[in-house]
Amino acid sequence: MSDWELPEHISIIEKRKAKKLLLAQQQNVKPVTQLLERPWVSIPEESRDTPANGFSTKIMTWNLLAQCLVRRELFPTSDCLKAAQRGHLIHEEIERQNADILCLQEVDRLEKLCPMLEKAGYAHRFACGPFKKHGCLIAYKSSMYSYAGDMTVFYDDQEVGSEGPDSQRIGKSFRTKNIGFIVALQRLDDPSKGIVVATTHLFWHPRYTYERTRQAGCLVREATAFKMADPSRHTWPTILAGDFNFAPLDPAYSLLTASTLLPDHETLLRPSYVVHTSVDPTVAASPAQVAADAEEGGEEQDPDRVIKNARSTKPEDGLLDPASLVSFFSDLPRARSVYDLGLSRYFSIEKGRDVPIFGPGHSMDPSQPGFHEPAYTSYTHYWKSVLDYIFVLTSDTLTVQVTGILSPLPGDKLEPGLPQKKICGSDHLPMVAEINFEMS
Repeated sequence: MSDWELPEHISIIEKRKAKKLLLAQQQNVKPVTQLLERPWVSIPEESRDTPANGFSTKIMTWNLLAQCLVRRELFPTSDCLKAAQRGHLIHEEIERQNADILCLQEVDRLEKLCPMLEKAGYAHRFACGPFKKHGCLIAYKSSMYSYAGDMTVFYDDQEVGSEGPDSQRIGKSFRTKNIGFIVALQRLDDPSKGIVVATTHLFWHPRYTYERTRQAGCLVREATAFKMADPSRHTWPTILAGDFNFAPLDPAYSLLTASTLLPDHETLLRPSYVVHTSVDPTVAASPAQVAADAEEGGEEQDPDRVIKNARSTKPEDGLLDPASLVSFFSDLPRARSVYDLGLSRYFSIEKGRDVPIFGPGHSMDPSQPGFHEPAYTSYTHYWKSVLDYIFVLTSDTLTVQVTGILSPLPGDKLEPGLPQKKICGSDHLPMVAEINFEMS
């Protein structure tokens, strides 16, 4: 008997084999996360059957919180900021919601996300702004849809006026590098049907209200033009879903949904009529600040509450004044929020007292667009707001019924602030809706 045939040596070999087997098994087993369950809110339909000339689809939008943007000082109460802690939470959430179409923002680490999507039955398209380390991704069940074209909207280059040089026609206040991403998807069960899906991540700075409003209008215009450029898509519904970085009381929300501005909206817009040094480099030689309103404090309290390295706008800058913004949006299809539409109907039938919504906490009239948005779509230690939406562009030939949504969560379920291991792997909550479309 050789030395390696002795019982003690055989025991060592068997232990090594067992250890390798255990490691292999662990690599194929998903970590147990016990993510917080979110109820599905079923909304009674006006008609029970999906129309013969229509279809139903389930859409999810979610800002994933790009790992390249994570900073501990921004999320002091989070318990899962490392990629290894958050990645499987994000993957699990996507898989358990099982939407037909995904609109994802702040997407990085594609080498980790894309294999998961493919394994879950999704094909995808990705785009990002110039020199950005993260971008927007639209994924779709390859068993239901096929790719029929795409378009990237570079907001910095979009014109909103018709007179003067390029810079005046563009009329932007900040070079943000943000984009909108539009994909046409054709249904496999009936190639005459399909859907145009646009996702975006609008400019984040809370004080640049004008620039965010301009970007929102450009997205609607370009998504509509993209659809109408192909006659086969003329009757297809158009979805806008993403992180719009504005709340229901914002001017952009009002212009998108009602094509109007109230006096309060104009008050919010007024401080943002500036031109940043990224648009006019001469400003850098004179870095004056356009301070926030006095009652909101100065930079020492919150640097996001001031506009710095910018100057007041001039007519030759081409920024659209409030009346011109109203005119710009009036020429566009009106958007309707899927959550606002669905929860409005749910409250009218079920009274919906168990679903936390935005309006009651902000003294809104129940008939005002945005009243029935979720109470929160982003909830962190420092900011708590509604920033994310699923919009449908209205049309005389389109009827929309929202048949179900992923329920919003109340603030007490989100403490001490996202991301959290047992709640959500991002600082934003995913939004999911099931929609019936009927085309006439």
